[in-house]
Parts: sequence; structure tokens; C-alpha cells
Amino acid sequence: MAVVKARKQDIDMLARLLRAEAETEGEKGMLLVGNVGINRIRANCSDFKGLRTIPQMINQPHAFEALQHGTYYQNARERERRLARRAVDGERLWPGKFSLWYFRPGTFENPKPCPETWYNQPHAGRYKKHCFYEPTPKECQNVYNTF
Repeated sequence: MAVVKARKQDIDMLARLLRAEAETEGEKGMLLVGNVGINRIRANCSDFKGLRTIPQMINQPHAFEALQHGTYYQNARERERRLARRAVDGERLWPGKFSLWYFRPGTFENPKPCPETWYNQPHAGRYKKHCFYEPTPKECQNVYNTF
């Protein structure tokens, strides 16, 4: 059962984001990106107050670098649609389980170590080239209560 409302076009939108943000990280990496997006909708805290839908989350200004690149604007593929549905259905994996932020430090060819904090939030873990950051309970208790 879905943990956020999602129409077919929302699933396609999320699928395109997963591919554009993390295709090189494989299925788990794309699912982790989905975890972060769903957490942003459900947590209602920090920079993500008032987000209630997948389109609001994806189109939040400066939220995803992938929207500046052509891959996001390609058609959704069934592989990514399945991953998007899994994220919408509440499947969460470490280190994205409670994370609200992720990024890839360095360049694609030359990744750098993960900083200890990002937006003043502690490093939760790394998956391949992406670093994930969970808010502290003081910053966002809701992210820990959403499931």
C-alpha cells in the first residue's frame, strides 16, 4: 500500500528522477534516491515543509541537479517505474531509510570522501558514490515517525 499518493504520471516522474540521479548506482542506488524523495514528502520539516506530492518534491527549486540535464526528460522505463513504485509503497533501505539529503562529492571520475555533515546534518552512510545524510531528531523528529 502506498505511503504517499501517486498517480501514474507521478510514478513516471519519480522513475525519471531515479534514473537521472542515480542510474550509474544500480537499482539499490536508484531506490535510495526514491527513499530520500518519499522522506521529504512525509517528514514535513526542515527545507521540506509543505511538500505533499511527488511533483512538489521533484520541482522544489534547487532540489535535484538532474532536472538541469536531458536524462530526466527522457521517457520513463519499466525498470525505474518498478523502483519508483517500491519507494512509494514504503520500501526503505539504509542509508536512505531516514535521509533527507544525498549528494555525490567530487566528480564522477574522481569521487571524494563524504563530509561529516551536509546542511548541518550528520552523515548516515555512503552507497557507491553517493553520501546520505539524516536529520537529527531535534531538526526533524517526523522523519523517524513516518512508518
